[in-house]
Amino acid sequence: MDLSEAMRTTGATRNFTEEPVSDEVLHSILDDARFAPSGGNRQGWRVAVIQDPNLRTQLGELCSPAWGEYMAQVAAGEIPFSMVHPTQVDLKSAAENPPNNPLLDDLATAPVVLVVAVDLEVLAVTDRDLDRPSVVAGGSVYPFCQNLMLAARAHGLGGVMTTFLARAETQIGPLLKLPTNHALAALIVLGVPQHQVTRLKRNPVEQFSSIDRFDGEEFVL
Repeated sequence: MDLSEAMRTTGATRNFTEEPVSDEVLHSILDDARFAPSGGNRQGWRVAVIQDPNLRTQLGELCSPAWGEYMAQVAAGEIPFSMVHPTQVDLKSAAENPPNNPLLDDLATAPVVLVVAVDLEVLAVTDRDLDRPSVVAGGSVYPFCQNLMLAARAHGLGGVMTTFLARAETQIGPLLKLPTNHALAALIVLGVPQHQVTRLKRNPVEQFSSIDRFDGEEFVL
């Protein structure tokens, strides 16, 4: 699979066959993913390969409240966890009554479950003093996560990345022995897709790119 095809077919896959993913394939995926860029090439990511079914079940249970909050905000017509608009949803009630989520509910039997963390001590967060939440900090860990997804795709696998676990970091961190000054970045699930993705819908280039300024002329061929 060439790079263009991998990028155009790496969507969110949540339904997998029962076919296992070998340790050799997973090691190869991680071996390719490690060449992702990071600030100062400090490579602050850490990966926990979660194999214990009981531990996986606990992760799913701890992520479920965030799923409940997310779905309640979607139902209310909101952008979930928006940094701009406050929610009108009773998040406490939503977290206590999450709807079913097959991925989280069946995490114990998923082919591959990975938890990605990042070392906060090695991040150069250039927007840390702006009057808004940082977006720059993720630039040193999420390229690694995307590399991981692309590497998996090259092996014919599919997967999905979720950040729900960050909502339960105070509970999940001790469970996974998260090192001091590290943060949870993503839960990634991989496997052989029940249906291979061949086409994704995305906005055309002209819709998100412009010349010289963000309100400039569309960049078109």
